Amino acid sequence: MFRSRRSKGHEEPFDDQVEFQDGGYAVDLVICIDVTASMTSIIETVKQGALTFHARLAKAMALKEKPVGSLRIRVVAFRDFKADRTDPVQVGGFWQLPAEVDAFRAFVSGLRASGGGDEPESGLEALALAIDSKWDREAERRRHVIVLFTDAPAHPLGVGSDARHYPPGMPEDLDALWARWGQGRSQSALMDANAKRLLIFAPDRDPWTGIAGSWSNTLHQPSKAGTGLSAVELDDVIAVIAGSV
Repeated sequence: MFRSRRSKGHEEPFDDQVEFQDGGYAVDLVICIDVTASMTSIIETVKQGALTFHARLAKAMALKEKPVGSLRIRVVAFRDFKADRTDPVQVGGFWQLPAEVDAFRAFVSGLRASGGGDEPESGLEALALAIDSKWDREAERRRHVIVLFTDAPAHPLGVGSDARHYPPGMPEDLDALWARWGQGRSQSALMDANAKRLLIFAPDRDPWTGIAGSWSNTLHQPSKAGTGLSAVELDDVIAVIAGSV
């Protein structure tokens, strides 16, 4: 698990005046965030970095000689459909950055860590919503990246499906979700096989270990269950994203 390089509550000054480059990668990024009670730290990390996220990513990718041409961000904030009948999921975006950075910041600023019930959360439903995003398929050089943050295992798909806000069209099980991601030569894959990336910051427990071991183009950064990912730093996350693209 990543460790903090800065004192808690102190953000280093950052120059956000970074221009995207013509002909660079068109990056679509979906951030899935567990917003249950233990996740305050990572939520605050995303909030604090919202205004400079695009510039940090552009700089990190430029250092790897992978210039960014455009960046869109979407957020899927999730709790537990079984335990949290109010706001079990909040979905925003896509926002085009930096043009719509204020809307992105306003959305993440409104996220609050609460609820959760028992230990597993509805992380697989959040992942399904992310996979179902309206990805940019027109750009010649494109990357479709999902980053998921949680300190908990996940309920099987369908737990809490009787909730009023349960999303329609959810896959019935993990195999069906894998097919949407692109299992083998699956004809039901929703993402570009060459463009897609999945980065999971989660405990070393199923279903995350199984997904990391089976799904293509997937990287798992294990964390300690129940810690709220308190040691994860935004620059570390961005470095992993840039390295995977």
